[in-house]
Amino acid sequence: MSLKIALVQTDSLIGNISTNFSRIVEIITKLKNTLLVDLIVFPELMIAGYPPEDLLFRRDYIDQSNNTLFELANIAPNIGIVIGFPELSDGKLYNSAAVLSEGSILAVYRKQKLPNYGVFDEQRYFTAGEKPCVFEFKGQFIGLMICEDVWHSDIVQTTKEAGAEILLALNASPFHAGKAQQREVLICSNAKSTQLPIVYVNAVGGQDELVFDGASFVTNSEGEIVFRADEFVEQYAVVEFENGQPLNLPCPDFQVQNETATIYKALVLGTRDYVRKNGFKGAILGLSGGIDSALVLALAVDALGAENVEVVSLPSKYTLGMSNDDAKIQAEIMGVNYHNIPIEPAVKAFTEMLATTFENTSADTTEENIQARCRGIVLMAMSNKQGKLLLTTGNKSEMSVGYATLYGDMCGGFAPIKDVPKLLVYELTRYRNSISPVIPERVMTRPPSAELSPNQQDSDSLPPYEILDPILYRYIEKNQSSDEIIAAGFSIEDVTRTIRLVDGSEYKRRQSAVGIKISERAFGRNRRYPITSSYRGI
Repeated sequence: MSLKIALVQTDSLIGNISTNFSRIVEIITKLKNTLLVDLIVFPELMIAGYPPEDLLFRRDYIDQSNNTLFELANIAPNIGIVIGFPELSDGKLYNSAAVLSEGSILAVYRKQKLPNYGVFDEQRYFTAGEKPCVFEFKGQFIGLMICEDVWHSDIVQTTKEAGAEILLALNASPFHAGKAQQREVLICSNAKSTQLPIVYVNAVGGQDELVFDGASFVTNSEGEIVFRADEFVEQYAVVEFENGQPLNLPCPDFQVQNETATIYKALVLGTRDYVRKNGFKGAILGLSGGIDSALVLALAVDALGAENVEVVSLPSKYTLGMSNDDAKIQAEIMGVNYHNIPIEPAVKAFTEMLATTFENTSADTTEENIQARCRGIVLMAMSNKQGKLLLTTGNKSEMSVGYATLYGDMCGGFAPIKDVPKLLVYELTRYRNSISPVIPERVMTRPPSAELSPNQQDSDSLPPYEILDPILYRYIEKNQSSDEIIAAGFSIEDVTRTIRLVDGSEYKRRQSAVGIKISERAFGRNRRYPITSSYRGI
């Protein structure tokens, strides 16, 4: 018995169910007419989008989702459709998947394992399902699972015992570095232990700080990958099954590709979708001649096209000539609209306004921050006037220790490299230049500086990034104590200083722009510490 299953690795628009419906119908029509498939499988919560968050508390949103499901049942009566939706039943909400066939709902599965860690808080919204779901379709007995379920061997085993010969897993699994390999290893293990082929269909696209990478795949009953979709792109693929087994030959083992390249693709997709889905006309950013803004410009152009990106050089009296030169060179290479607006007149005006108030005080970071805030005013004004999203250029190292000016260089609506440590910024720029040399070499080799005071360098205020970044990784992502970090070989002084800066900067981070998650633990919904707290990690 032959069965052709289509994997639809695609995106959805949260909050716009009518648009999602139109897109789903378009895909069904295309696959039905061109590929002659039997069963089309969409990702988790495809009708509503993932994660809908507190939209799930809105009854009108849930009703529209459920009504849309019934409409879909009549779209392609001669084929099967498997799709995720939020199901309201007897006053309870479930993260469900429905099987639509012959104009009716053939089966419904309710997700059993509701993740409540990291970026997930499904227990806030959903009730857990309690039963496996196996349905018969064209002579095959097919089991349904949703995302977290397939990570648990007991759920997979229970579904097999209910009669499943093939498993379909609908997913909205967000990206972080190394996640695709982690998924494959675990799902292949479950496939092999139960002797069941698994069809793993994942969403793709950016949603606020999350990026869904796709990377869908199919295993045979021996736990071998027989199909693997691309990362970060929409893709429709058909895998044919004969007597419960995929006909495709095993793919090569998972090759750990250039992780830097994978992260770069995630940042491009996250930036593109944030700008596109929120209706901005393009993006604008301050281009300083430093490495962070150089990387953000490259990401923006690769995401949106040069014609939709605008840059502004905002030199002060402390800005070096090489910085101005390198900013202009990169702007010309990348073909973006370039402006040069010196901020000294604004800095002078604010300084004169505050002269009486600041009388008998010494210059300190206050004067430095005035410069950054003058830049923020100019950039926000241009963003407002042109309808373009202002991209901030701060990296994870800076956000961790508060090495950024509130209402200054932190101004903006989106932070593409907020979860990218400084050392990785250098790796990403070198990777981007390996594709085509768009970032001047000097930007990547000169010591980093905020250029807010004479001869300033980042190392004046922070430990060298070769020391700082590993400490931050251990403290933020691995939750290690100061004693554990010191025991790993870092000095008491560096560890104490770094942790004090991290803990004291929570109020700044809470006011920072949303940024793309590429690590296992990013600031935002993935790491939520109290602002007011007497806790100190030292």
